[in-house]
Amino acid sequence: MALIPLEEPTTRRIAPDVFSLFALGFRPFYLLAALLAVLAIPVWVLVFAGVLATPIPGIWWHAHEMVFGFAVAVIIGFLFTAGRNWTGLDTPSGGLLAGLAGLWLAGRLAMAFGSGLWVAVLDVAFLPLAAAALLRVLIKARSWRNYFVGVLPAMLSLANLAFHLAVNGWLAIDPLAAVYVALGLVVVLETIIGGRVIPMFTFNALRGVRQWRNARFDLIAALCTGLALVLWAAGAVGWAGGVSLLAALLQLVRWGGWNPWATRRTPLLWVLHLSYLWIPLGLLLTALAQWGVMPRSAAVHALAIGATGGLIIGMITRTALGHTGRMLVAGRLEAIAYALVQLAAVARVLTLVAIPAAVVGGIHLAATAWTLAFALYLWRYTPYLLYARVDGKAG
Repeated sequence: MALIPLEEPTTRRIAPDVFSLFALGFRPFYLLAALLAVLAIPVWVLVFAGVLATPIPGIWWHAHEMVFGFAVAVIIGFLFTAGRNWTGLDTPSGGLLAGLAGLWLAGRLAMAFGSGLWVAVLDVAFLPLAAAALLRVLIKARSWRNYFVGVLPAMLSLANLAFHLAVNGWLAIDPLAAVYVALGLVVVLETIIGGRVIPMFTFNALRGVRQWRNARFDLIAALCTGLALVLWAAGAVGWAGGVSLLAALLQLVRWGGWNPWATRRTPLLWVLHLSYLWIPLGLLLTALAQWGVMPRSAAVHALAIGATGGLIIGMITRTALGHTGRMLVAGRLEAIAYALVQLAAVARVLTLVAIPAAVVGGIHLAATAWTLAFALYLWRYTPYLLYARVDGKAG
């Protein structure tokens, strides 16, 4: 007769002081992205002022690094982490994750100090490998709903390849056009993921909040936004501005349905709602730019600082808190960081749109606010990212 064990099952708990930087994708990539945000913007200001020089024209380097360096690191860190939740399967960790993070870092150093074919090869290599690692998990789990976000890094890698081909004279396009395509892809991702999580986070945190959502309307808004940004990146004018204006209106209606006003006393929520508002504002500015009313740079920075930067600072705090076993509560430091990123967006866009004589001052104010915001993140969150979850769980 077999004996029945009476001991309670035990689960191995991980001590909170165990080094865990490569336990899950968000850890190294959020840390590296924040570090790049703190270093690259002051460097860009010095390049802009003529104090420093970069191997390629400064505006190309700045635009490339903020999209293919900063934003891409956060996207990959987020998708590796979310991919495990979506599928229940392991995404890169340990040595493989460390290798991918090291390759990303090598690309940043190459872009800062080198030029030519070897820089292109080193920088382009990261995204296809990251895309393959993510798609392997999604395909194995048959996570059909998430195939697009799995394919997105591969699409970004093609835009990055086009950038390097153009920089080296092997493709007859403006390198910035490739960056604008990539920024458009990032905004489409924000439209899809933001449309899923922002109203959900709001509903879960504010019980009884009234919201309006419609799946068909969301799809139309996303498709129209994607088309508008493709036309904008291609430099289309005239009627293409009407597509951007329509996309802006659809996105504004969608955003209003999530009841953003109800989140005004909850920083962890209002940062996401306020940042998403920059998408319809950015689309409006793309329409005005296509009609020759506003400089293209205003739309670029509305989408890059306001929408992308704002959503990133909101998500890398929220997901870092949740995935390190902490309460989902943003304190005063987080709220200050959120406000600083919004200040950076307003300063950069407003001076371009309404106060051209103050554009240089707007650059300096925006750079200072941005750098302080991500420095605060590093100060608070570096220990969270380096060491194990406080609840003893893996991840």
